[in-house]
Parts: sequence; C-alpha cells; structure tokens
Amino acid sequence: MRDAEIIAVGSELLTADKVDTNSLFVTDQLNMLGMEVRRKSVVGDDRALLTDAVREAIARVDLVILTGGLGPTEDDVTRDAVASALGRTLVFRQDLCDQIEERFRRFNRKMVEINRRQAFLVEGADPLPNQRGTAPGQWIEHDGRVAVLLPGPPSELKAMFTEHIVPRLTARLPASVIRTRFYRVAGMPESDLDQLIAPVYTKYQNPVTTILAGAGDIQIHLRARCDSEEDALRLLAELGGPIEELVGDRIYSTTGDALEVVIGKRLRERNATLAVAESITGGMLAERITSVSGASDYFVGGFLSYTNAMKTALLGVDAELIAKHTAVSEEVAVAMAAGARERTGATYALSITGEAGPESATGSPPGVVFIALAGPDGVEPRRFQFPGGDRDRVRRFATGAALDLLRRKIK
Repeated sequence: MRDAEIIAVGSELLTADKVDTNSLFVTDQLNMLGMEVRRKSVVGDDRALLTDAVREAIARVDLVILTGGLGPTEDDVTRDAVASALGRTLVFRQDLCDQIEERFRRFNRKMVEINRRQAFLVEGADPLPNQRGTAPGQWIEHDGRVAVLLPGPPSELKAMFTEHIVPRLTARLPASVIRTRFYRVAGMPESDLDQLIAPVYTKYQNPVTTILAGAGDIQIHLRARCDSEEDALRLLAELGGPIEELVGDRIYSTTGDALEVVIGKRLRERNATLAVAESITGGMLAERITSVSGASDYFVGGFLSYTNAMKTALLGVDAELIAKHTAVSEEVAVAMAAGARERTGATYALSITGEAGPESATGSPPGVVFIALAGPDGVEPRRFQFPGGDRDRVRRFATGAALDLLRRKIK
C-alpha cells in the first residue's frame, strides 16, 4: 500500500466561498507515513457522479479516502455511493444508533428520526468512533484495497484520522517516508529560475521538483520518497545544495515563511523600525506587514497618499516636483520615502508609486512601478516594469519587490 486518492464530497466545495482544507491535512498525514497522494477531486452531492468517482479511484490506487457527506440529510450521499460502487448493501447497526442517541441525550436534545441514517454502514465496514460528532467513520477493505469514509467537519476528521486511521495504516505500510524541502525565491521570473536550475533537478526522478509561481514569489518544492528518513534527507541535501548555490541570495526562506515574516524577524533582531508610504498599492504593503503577529514590535505605521495633494500634505512632497516628473517617477518615490522616514522617525521607510493600469494617468506604461527605501545610509530607488493589464497582480508584484528590497538591505 503506497498510493492514495482523496475525494472531497460536498456541493459547497464547488463554490467560491468554501475551501477544502481537509485534503491538505490528510495529504500531510499520508506523506508523513510515506504514502503518495496521486489525485484529489471534489464531487458535489450527486450520488451517480460520486459512485463513478469511487469506482474509478478504487481501481487506481491502494487507498481511497472520502471526506464529508456522512450527515443525516438526503444530500449526504457518501454511504450510498460507496456501497453502490463496491457492489455492497447498506446495513443498519442498532448499536451505532444507540450511541448517536446517547450523544444527543448528553446535550439534552432528542435525536430526530433522520439521524438514524448515520447508523448505516457499508456492508463489511468497520465503524470508526467519532468522539466529536454523530457520524461514525468507516474503514472498508475491498479486493486488497481500502476505502475510508471520514466526516466533513475538520475537528471531527482530524481527530478520527489521528486516533484511528494512522494506527491502522502504520500497521500495514512498508517502511517508507516522504520528506520535503522548500525554497521561496524573490526577484526572479519563473522562466529564468527554471532555466537556471533545470539542468540540476532534471537529473533526478527522486526527489521530484515542483516550481510554483505567484506574483513576485516563487516556491521550489523538493519531495523525496525513500525507505528511511536518513536516505530521504540525504537525497534532498544532494539536490538542494546545488540549487542553493545557483539561486543564491534570491532564496529568502527555506522554512516556508512568507517574505513579510522574514522581514519582521530581521527588523526585530536589529531593534529596527519600519514605516511605509503607499500610492499605487493603496495599503496592501502595510496589510502584508501587519498580517504577521507581533508586527507592532517594528512597524510604526504608514501613509496612504493616493492623490498628488495627499503626497504633498502628508509626506511633504514638493508639488513642483510632481508637476515636473509626474507622480510615477523615481524622484517622487524618493521624496515619499524620505518624507515617511522623517515624519515617523522609523529606521527604514518604503515607498511605492506606479501605474497599475489598465489605463495610464501619467503617461507611464501600465506596470511601471517606482520603489524607494529610505534608511540611515540615504534613499535607494528602484524602477520595475511588471506585466501590465491586471491591477491586482501589478500591486502584488509591487509589494513583494518592496519587501525584497528591504530584505536585501538588512541581511
């Protein structure tokens, strides 16, 4: 037993409002046991579609884990679909029904009739106790493979997985571990990064290398699967060493920490403070900085100077300077950073001004951004040309570039 598939059940997971966090937890737990998750899927509350998904999955992998759909209502179809996919019946268990009724009684509630549906097991299944809810889980062995049914609420699922699934899998699994190494990279396009490190990682089928690109933030994931932790860590070091040498100081984290977390730690270590002056980003830079717990130790505040008048009133930027160079210019970015540092007394001040697009108000092309960092040694400006056309993407690129400029300054 080495490969697994996860099926998340629930029509709410197919909307924009609900995120499937259960699969992330299950994947992490399986990886720690040395199992590889080959596929994840989300299926709505449709009995026929779910039946097909289970039937196909159980033919592909050793372990199929279904999350959700074990409630008492008509749209909770997981039990029925799994029974149909495996060619089995559903069997009512009075002892389980009694346990569910007793749980309701402990909370001074009367169990309604529909809750009896949760006492049905797929024929041949082992029930998995649920100490935090009413729906028992199920462990089903089928032609040398296993299907596991877990409740959807995360607190119930996590407890059941830890208490009942992990021991069962540990007893069955061969010696195998999966270990990972992460790098987060700033200031480098994805294509340039891949061209740089591909000659190294393509030599290896194990570890597997994955590159994930975001706006101004790239992640390199290395995953080694071996018979022992020692072998996995050795392979990760063997591949990771050359990658670190090639990418150099553009790697800002090997722990998974975001750029704003890395910056915060460095500022705190140096007893330094930071202020910001934002135009194009409209507060996004301050939001990233203050999203870190304890940011008040080093972040003193900022200025949201979106109009020319506010740049002058809040930061003291000369109106004639703006008229001569426009608000999107190196000169104005420098004046904004200097003004923010002077007014707050912060050790460092970052400023951002630019054109987010899709139209231009100053004549500069959309995607042009000027960033300046004011510090004890003066003011350091930078010009960036990010891909235009997507306002939010340009703004996210800009905040990442600003934080990276500061990171390099306070190594």
